[in-house]
Amino acid sequence: MNFRSDNVTGVAPEIMTALAAANAGAVTSYGDDPITERLARRFSELFEREVAVFPVATGTAANSLALATMVPPYGVIYGHKDAHIQVDECGAPEFFSGGAKLLMLEGTDGKISAGDLEAVVAVGGKGGVHHAQPAAVSLTQATEAGTIYRVEDIGEIAAVCRRYGLGLHMDGSRFANAVAALNRSPAELTWKAGVDALSFGATKNGALAAEAVVFFDPAKAADFAFRRKRGGHLFSKMRFLSAQLEAYLAGGLWLRNARHANAMAARLSDGLERLPGARLRHPTEANEIFVELPEAIIRGLLDGGFEFYRWGGEASACVRLVTAFNTEAGAVEGLLAAARRLAGGAGA
Repeated sequence: MNFRSDNVTGVAPEIMTALAAANAGAVTSYGDDPITERLARRFSELFEREVAVFPVATGTAANSLALATMVPPYGVIYGHKDAHIQVDECGAPEFFSGGAKLLMLEGTDGKISAGDLEAVVAVGGKGGVHHAQPAAVSLTQATEAGTIYRVEDIGEIAAVCRRYGLGLHMDGSRFANAVAALNRSPAELTWKAGVDALSFGATKNGALAAEAVVFFDPAKAADFAFRRKRGGHLFSKMRFLSAQLEAYLAGGLWLRNARHANAMAARLSDGLERLPGARLRHPTEANEIFVELPEAIIRGLLDGGFEFYRWGGEASACVRLVTAFNTEAGAVEGLLAAARRLAGGAGA
């Protein structure tokens, strides 16, 4: 009944089992353990090239430390105005980069376009000592609107980055949902399209607390290890982060979890959109639904014990519902049945 976020869920059983197994015995600390060593090879296999991978515990750390590695203190980071790095990270990207400037763009359905990006970067004062210097672009995948950047979208933005010498970072807190939805390979959605670094999310999709920063050119990660240590994310018992990520990838668990979450969101979105007076604010492409509903339905669902956020304040008619790897079909059908009753049976 709780559709507030994919962060409200527990841990996937496979990952909990892996944590228990990793708890046996003593191993070398700070990442010099067999599990972390295997993880580096596993990520290189997953992305079809040698990569540098660094486990951390939170998405904020992953994004902020990755961008700090890519951007000088006098640099500019471009992204969407609703991006997590702008709205929900308490200035962490600016802090860890030593003062880099965030310059956020408008964009339909949570996405920026290559054309809008180039229009801003072209007048960004590159080379002028009086201006913060264009340095990197950050894309959220899937976006904060629950939409997805296609391979072609990423490639067009990457082409702008290459023309102006910018790095391209991807905040992949819901990367699994995007890969599952598009049925494209992780490589196609990242480095093959021009991405330089990825914050690879797992926590929202079944992990306890595990993310990874992936650099597709290991040479560009030369000082990341120092930044991770300085930022408090070089865990002494690193095996427990690595064990989560290893189990997450094993046997395709990450994609099975994401496909289930996406399927539950599609079912919920379709049913809500059929209600009288309902309107989707954004297309439902991953596991987030943004839908405008009559106040009577919103209030009735909340009073009935269903949990979700009003999006845009307590008076907003738009609500956000998020499904997860373990969302039960019965919970989805229960919410839809309640919504139909509140709507007087229309749209059934």
